[in-house]
Amino acid sequence: MTRTAYTGAAIFDGTRLHETGVLLAEDGHCRGIAEAVPAGYEVERLAGGLLAPGFVDLQVNGGGGVMLNDETTLEGVRRIAEAHAATGTLALLPTLITDTPARSRAAVDAVERAIAEGVPGVLGLHLEGPHLSLARKGAHDPALIRAMGPEDEAFLIEAAGRLPNVLSTVAPESVTPEQIARLSAAGVIVSLGHTDCTFAMAEAGFAAGARCVTHLFNAMSQLGNREPGLVGAALGAGGVSAGLIADDIHVHAAAIRTALAAKQGPGRIFLVTDAMSTVGSDIAEFTLNGRRILRRDGRLTLADGTLAGADLDMPRAISVMTGRVGVDLAQALAMATSVPAGVLRDAQRHGALTDGAPLRAVHLTRTASGEFGFARRIGAGV
Repeated sequence: MTRTAYTGAAIFDGTRLHETGVLLAEDGHCRGIAEAVPAGYEVERLAGGLLAPGFVDLQVNGGGGVMLNDETTLEGVRRIAEAHAATGTLALLPTLITDTPARSRAAVDAVERAIAEGVPGVLGLHLEGPHLSLARKGAHDPALIRAMGPEDEAFLIEAAGRLPNVLSTVAPESVTPEQIARLSAAGVIVSLGHTDCTFAMAEAGFAAGARCVTHLFNAMSQLGNREPGLVGAALGAGGVSAGLIADDIHVHAAAIRTALAAKQGPGRIFLVTDAMSTVGSDIAEFTLNGRRILRRDGRLTLADGTLAGADLDMPRAISVMTGRVGVDLAQALAMATSVPAGVLRDAQRHGALTDGAPLRAVHLTRTASGEFGFARRIGAGV
């Protein structure tokens, strides 16, 4: 039996920040947080920084130089997961952006195989489209966007039976409340996004079972004084959580502060990277559905300047939240760990340092200016 006590760093357990304390591990499993090192434990002293659960990211389009849309295979999923693990994300949903039915089926097959072969951190699949609104398509290929038909619905229901988690981003213009209700009943996590829907349409989607919103503020109807749009509906719906891209580009810090203050619970706002193939890679450009995506000054754009995902990892998002936005560190960390884990149908005990769960922790450094960096993974369960 191997017992290890990690000391010398602050510890975030998923909900609470412990400025002092000892993280205990036994044979690769978490044994809680103690005030002092118990007898029988070997001590591993860390040189400051912070211990936290591995990050949970529900929107990961690519990494390691590959996009899921282009490398819809076991090896593609593996490379993406490995690239994000090297930044502290130890649980994720590989995300397929709007594509053909054949590519969508291949994504389900690839993720199913990755899970069967034990690729660490792969918890399911996010299908972002193709049932979106042309008016809010963003970087999605308009030629591939379409309304949901019976075969599409059956495909998603089948996928939910094969994978632990299937998250589907849809627009109310392309998917009916009745379809949302059937998908939700079958276990699909339905998220509204890439939509120009009215407040009433969004509320109807939530009432039917949609319980998430994809990258809040981006590619959706905005909060207006006479028409609150999806933004207004998301903030006012207590049963709905919303992803947020905190890269200091997609959403202004003041808008994030306002959203956090306005959000009705128990649903909460959580962080996503919306990362593309650039994570873990020095590539300067890549293609998406045959279109060139440029990487410049922290931005990823189409040739016309349209944002196309984000050049972002979770430590950077947390740095933006605690720095530019000014939220409490514990809140920012929860937005990257326990809150997104709570959106999943089966989080497989990710997102918190829970007694008895596999230890999947990350050690973060922090500079004098407050920027967080990933140092290492900790635990046999990573």
